[in-house]
Amino acid sequence: MSISIYRLTVPMFQRGLASLKTYLDKAEAYAKEKNIDPAILVSARLAPDMLPLAGQYQRASDSAKFTLARLTATDAPKFEDNDTTIDQLRERLAKTDAYLGTFSAQALEGAESRQITLPGKSGIVLPGEEYITTFALPNFYFHVATAHAILRNQGAPIGKRDYLG
Repeated sequence: MSISIYRLTVPMFQRGLASLKTYLDKAEAYAKEKNIDPAILVSARLAPDMLPLAGQYQRASDSAKFTLARLTATDAPKFEDNDTTIDQLRERLAKTDAYLGTFSAQALEGAESRQITLPGKSGIVLPGEEYITTFALPNFYFHVATAHAILRNQGAPIGKRDYLG
């Protein structure tokens, strides 16, 4: 029995976005409780050469929306990467989730064999199913997990159950 491309993408991305929203709720409460400027959390990073929390949210959002756009040969909405507050990150998640909600299972029929060129300069082309399983989902979850790690590193009370949803 095979799993549909829709089930591999839209609900998976929505679940990850829900985890990211939970992180923001908990980060905001933590900042208020500890009297920390929330901007410190939004700009926090694990290492100097890594993206800050805001960047992790931006990349997770982009990964989800561009995956669906590539699989359906459509254009994804473009969001400016200028989020600096928790509320702006929430808004970005909401817009991404709304975009994902526009896709039906029928819209993704045949996408498993659509040839997808990986972003960047690699020139690698993969069939849709392989693109999802070896690039799109791992990339998306890398950014969700990194956002989790940044907030944990800053002391926010989030845990594995928040990640799993």
